[in-house]
Amino acid sequence: MKKLFPIVAFIAVSLISLTMAGFAYFATQEAARIKFEGTADDALNRIESRIDLHLSLLRSTQALFDARNGDIARGEFNAFFTALDIDDNFAGLRGIGFLRLAKTGDVAAVERDILHDHGSAHPIYPATTQQPWRTPIVLFEPLDTSSQSIIGFDMFSEPVRRAAIEKAMADDQQHASGLIQLGEGAGATQTFPGFLVFVRLNVETAPDVINASRSSTAGFLYAAFRARDLFQVALSKAPLLPVNVEIYDGKPGADNLLFRSEAPPADSLGTKLVARRDIVVAGRPWTVLFRPTSAFSLPSSRAIPVMLGLFGLLLAGAIALVARYQERAYEAKSLLHEATEKSLLEKDLILQEMKHRIKNSITRVLAIARQTASHATDVKEFSASFSARLQAMAASQDMLTRSRWQKADLGDLLRIELGQVFGKELPEGILSGPEVLLDETTTQALGLTFHELATNALKYGEAGNSVGALKVSWAVEARGRERTLVLEWRETGQERLEAPAKTGFGTKLIDLNVTRELRGTIRRDFQADGLKVEIRIPLTG
Repeated sequence: MKKLFPIVAFIAVSLISLTMAGFAYFATQEAARIKFEGTADDALNRIESRIDLHLSLLRSTQALFDARNGDIARGEFNAFFTALDIDDNFAGLRGIGFLRLAKTGDVAAVERDILHDHGSAHPIYPATTQQPWRTPIVLFEPLDTSSQSIIGFDMFSEPVRRAAIEKAMADDQQHASGLIQLGEGAGATQTFPGFLVFVRLNVETAPDVINASRSSTAGFLYAAFRARDLFQVALSKAPLLPVNVEIYDGKPGADNLLFRSEAPPADSLGTKLVARRDIVVAGRPWTVLFRPTSAFSLPSSRAIPVMLGLFGLLLAGAIALVARYQERAYEAKSLLHEATEKSLLEKDLILQEMKHRIKNSITRVLAIARQTASHATDVKEFSASFSARLQAMAASQDMLTRSRWQKADLGDLLRIELGQVFGKELPEGILSGPEVLLDETTTQALGLTFHELATNALKYGEAGNSVGALKVSWAVEARGRERTLVLEWRETGQERLEAPAKTGFGTKLIDLNVTRELRGTIRRDFQADGLKVEIRIPLTG
């Protein structure tokens, strides 16, 4: 028995060492998988955020058309598009166009409108079709030399585009097309893989005896995207992620490939670590595959399992140490798994909160766009008013971002908003009051309110000549646990200010922010020497 003990001990230690080596190998693989899954989620978030940004532009363009009941001339559309600075802010967007909906055989009026807008004839093509509807392109920006030939093209004649248009006919949602080649047409020398997103435009009409509805489809807005440019910009944000990305329209297949990143997958890991994500873009399912590149670093070295095996075989007397190492390795794996799960949970909560904030911001921007467009006399006035109100929102957002979405100081908010409107350093004594920290909702609402009050003071009051004519003071009243912010906005001047005969959008926006958003009150007192505005808002927290 004693003679067999060395053999038994050797076999036992060998089995333990091989078991440990296998355990370490699988732990290394699991840690690498968890790390790469987190990297893939980060890349997917960049892609989805970029797409949401571009689709919000299409929503804003739809708001402009809705506000004008679809009556937008080419010059107005060009001015609106130019003001957006597409090249710097929306890389990957080929352009935005408008399709007129007409019955087949009833397109003469559409061709006349194209001739009137463009100053040259653009016959609708193809000349014949078997479809009951025609949707020719009548407006497109940017309309450079390479895109002149698309005016008059009937998108309903092409199966892939037609499928998306038919879905857009059925509701008011955005609908993406399948994979198409952009740049096809007369004289085209190069095409680019991409996709289109359509949304229906309704025009108000009088009811008749046949149709009791007051609205009908006037046509469709669409945005054209170059897939390569769009996704490269989304993924090129620093820090660069060590992933190879493949995006497919629907299920993975050579015919459905929308985009493949230039960095190839690592030979040793590309077939083992593959993260698949199924997403929906404008109602159309996509499949995204992520593989690690050579820049992806493993959380632990591959040599560890081999070293453990050799160490166990050479040191037969180190059984206790190996057992202890096994325990530590198990604890390390558990802690790593727990930390990773916690990180993923926190990340998911942050992403959900960010999506909620983005949706709320987009809804607010769309509402401001519709109201500003309905009160604007031309595109230039719309662009100036809309940009100023967005800057007011952005200033509030910037303060919250710097404070990590916790609290923003009332005095700082006033200095930022007044400085934006008057464009100069504020004199001493114009602002007075204690430190008051505002939550997110109050900061955003008061930011827009101060912007509108300052704009009115600049336009109609003495503050347009001298900023010193404006005084803003505030205090906090406490009754038990209830705290109320009392803010007084005082404009003094030589002439008596009269209440306006008609309430403008700016005044409505102020009242809605104070009374509905913040559940407060506002009182205006037009006096002989100027205007006094008192705002009372309950404070929380």
